[in-house]
Amino acid sequence: MSLISYLHVVMTTRLAELRRDGERGDSPVPTAVIIFGLVFVATVVTGLALTKADEWMSSIPNHSNPTK
Repeated sequence: MSLISYLHVVMTTRLAELRRDGERGDSPVPTAVIIFGLVFVATVVTGLALTKADEWMSSIPNHSNPTK
């Protein structure tokens, strides 16, 4: 019976410590949303830069696409 009592005391003490420690960090969901937003913005900016570069290259006289 002493082993069961010991385990009970250990578990209740540990659970009390976990409850007392209120600041356990931010949830991973907002972090994932922020990362998704940054990736989306980076994709849009890259697409716009590619479009502008293609337009700029096309406006050069006697321009032809390079071939391999």
